[in-house]
Amino acid sequence: MIMTASTPITTPFSAESTAADVLEGIDLAGRRVIVTGGASGIGVETARALAGAGAEVTLAVRNLDAGERTANDIIATTGNKQIFVAPLDLADQASVASFVTSWDGPLHILVNNAGVMASPETRTPEGWELQFATNHLGHFALTTGLHPALAAAGGARVVSVSSSAHLRSPVVFEDIHFQNRAYEPWAAYGQSKTANVLLAVEATKRWANDGVTVNALMPGGIRTNLQRYITEEDLDRLRAQSRSSAAWKTTEQGAATSVLVATSPLLEGVGGRYFEDCNEAEPNQPGAPRGVAAYALDPEAAARLWQVSVETLAA
Repeated sequence: MIMTASTPITTPFSAESTAADVLEGIDLAGRRVIVTGGASGIGVETARALAGAGAEVTLAVRNLDAGERTANDIIATTGNKQIFVAPLDLADQASVASFVTSWDGPLHILVNNAGVMASPETRTPEGWELQFATNHLGHFALTTGLHPALAAAGGARVVSVSSSAHLRSPVVFEDIHFQNRAYEPWAAYGQSKTANVLLAVEATKRWANDGVTVNALMPGGIRTNLQRYITEEDLDRLRAQSRSSAAWKTTEQGAATSVLVATSPLLEGVGGRYFEDCNEAEPNQPGAPRGVAAYALDPEAAARLWQVSVETLAA
């Protein structure tokens, strides 16, 4: 039974909770997990926490050397030797297809964690805007390509790591790739993060009969390599705009909501929702830096994005 709309999910956890807190008492032995971008930032701590609970974890990464170092570190800190590394470049559809082809057997948890933020204007060989190509199209191709493996697992979960930056822009279907409007890094990032939420909405609807649920989340403010294109002045300005005086989360706290969405019994059968600080988000209020935008949960936009994505990848 898939639940897509009802009373908001609340949990005993908060912004201060860590991934280890969320996973206390949860046994993931026998579960197979993929974490994209698992060699940096919150991806490392997401993978470490899931491995610590007994899961077999594959780090899907662009940099294999960094992946191997991370895998060895996770093995050393958790004692779990079932940590693997596989190449994946989400901006390269051939790489995504190769990863999907090489996967064998069921997949219980897919954490779509990798991403690029506020990059200078860059296009893939197909002419796609890089942030949308990486953050959405790459993960869309990966997730749909792995659907048979997810369906085979029974009760599989997909975790779509979004951001409060989705509040900056809906998906602008008339000009997704900035061919007719001036490129703006944050608008591009925002629409890609909205797309991450819309993927959760439509995939849950389409895959309900397979027992696959997909939820999106905002991990919180964490200093990671994701911000490599952003200056300290930019960060100070963004924090002022959000009227936030909260301290940065640690990576262990930043991974907590991802891990909650991936494993919590409270989310059994729950899909198509958006979480922040380990609880389901309230609707965004105008001018507020929190909550989820109505356009990010719009089923019509979700269905349209799915179709556009299929057509774009097939072109």
